Amino acid sequence: MQQSLKSIKNSQTIITADSPNTSLLKKLFSGNIFEPLLSDFQIIFERDPAARNWLEVVFCYPGLHALCLHRIAHWLHCRGVSLIPRLISHWGRFLTGIEIHPGAEIGKGVFIDHGMGVVIGETAIVGDFTLIYQGVTLGGTGKDSGKRHPTLGKNVVVGAGAKVLGNLQIGDRVRIGAGSIVLRDVPTDSTVVGVPGRIISRQDSANLCPLEHGKLPDLEATVIRSLLSRVEQLEQKLNIQESITKTH
Repeated sequence: MQQSLKSIKNSQTIITADSPNTSLLKKLFSGNIFEPLLSDFQIIFERDPAARNWLEVVFCYPGLHALCLHRIAHWLHCRGVSLIPRLISHWGRFLTGIEIHPGAEIGKGVFIDHGMGVVIGETAIVGDFTLIYQGVTLGGTGKDSGKRHPTLGKNVVVGAGAKVLGNLQIGDRVRIGAGSIVLRDVPTDSTVVGVPGRIISRQDSANLCPLEHGKLPDLEATVIRSLLSRVEQLEQKLNIQESITKTH
């Protein structure tokens, strides 16, 4: 009886023990590839009102496709594989119009909306839950080696057509306006607009919805309004002075 119980226990341990292939799959699906992909999938429903069901997201969102291919290419790139990651990146660019170098580090929950024309360089780092629109470039300047592409913090919003060039540090919760060209570091909780990008401190940027682009400040309009107001004041003073001189 005791021998039979021992044999049952041994058989149970044999059944429950993980084989090398099973442990490898567990590491793969719970580690650096599957978990970020799940976050990339879930964030789409939070940030895109056009996302209606999971089938539509899986088959019709090129940003998600580009990130899936990139995470595979990056995984191979980090393990010293040379040609295959670049081929995957090139194939992803052909399918989606989004070019991400295999060496780029992309955090979890990143959403590339539409994405046509997006370019992310080799040494770029994109923080968690970053929102990137079409036509964005995270590029380098010159032919310097080493870290030559920007580093984006968490919850950054990069508007359509914006360019962030060079080894820059972009802080958390930064909002980069559409069409801006950023050439210098940006502190946390700031907004960048214009060409070249001008930094505006914002105390309430953490409370803004990432999709509320209409609340970005218009620096040119503010300057023009102040100049017009100043001109009107000077004209009034000039008219008063002229009337005084005429009376005398």
